[in-house]
Amino acid sequence: MSKIYVASSWRNPIQPDVVKLLRHAGHQVYDFRNPAPGNTGFAWSQIDPDWLGWKPLRFAELLTSHPVAAAGFSLDKDALDWCDTCVMVLPCGRSAHLEAGYACGQGKRVIFYLHPDKFEPELMYLLGTALVDDPVDLLHAVRGIPTPFETSGQKSFARRAKGSE
Repeated sequence: MSKIYVASSWRNPIQPDVVKLLRHAGHQVYDFRNPAPGNTGFAWSQIDPDWLGWKPLRFAELLTSHPVAAAGFSLDKDALDWCDTCVMVLPCGRSAHLEAGYACGQGKRVIFYLHPDKFEPELMYLLGTALVDDPVDLLHAVRGIPTPFETSGQKSFARRAKGSE
């Protein structure tokens, strides 16, 4: 059983299905949309309904000082530290890419779940473990079963896992 952080976007309609699929397969899964009992996840609108009109300095001020931002960051960061696998479900934005990059840098398994209709090539996905585009390959990659498109990150993940035994 893996401890999985699902990185994606609030606008991604398949993110909830991926969370359900992974939980149904017996994995522990962090869901940023429901990070804790009674918590429906962080949204900038919780800080200010006019958040899209912020100037950079206002954003920086609130990001670094607002308790709602601090609490949201803490939940997600703690879950990233807890997980052994990150599944980035595309399409997604900057936060999910930062989360996946952080997980890669921590030496965790990172699987990029590519969306066939909303796809943009990205060279740095080679830092991850595997590229998948369907639920079966996703489950295989999470379990460490070879998939058609393993990356150089897969080889280094396997070496790190073997060395830690």
